Amino acid sequence: MQNLNYGLVAAAMVCAYSMPAGAAECTRITALGEMLTHDTAVLFSNNALKNTLAGKGLVGKGSVKTTCKTGATTTTCYSTQTACKGATPKTCLGAWLCV
Repeated sequence: MQNLNYGLVAAAMVCAYSMPAGAAECTRITALGEMLTHDTAVLFSNNALKNTLAGKGLVGKGSVKTTCKTGATTTTCYSTQTACKGATPKTCLGAWLCV
């Protein structure tokens, strides 16, 4: 019985120490796109997200979620995605142009 308790404590410690390390390497990234039409705002926010991830050396995980708000003259869209470290950062000029 005592060996079972030690085994459970050891398993709990391994889980406790391994979970924060994996969670710290991933983060949620949000990018903004603001244009006159809905479609171009979505396009700009998605491209800004893609280039922001590339510039920081992150790899996107899961689907991209985009939400938009229409104002008096423009539409503003926010694209978000979970991203984890795992790529070489690229040289970017802002969020719009990466080489």
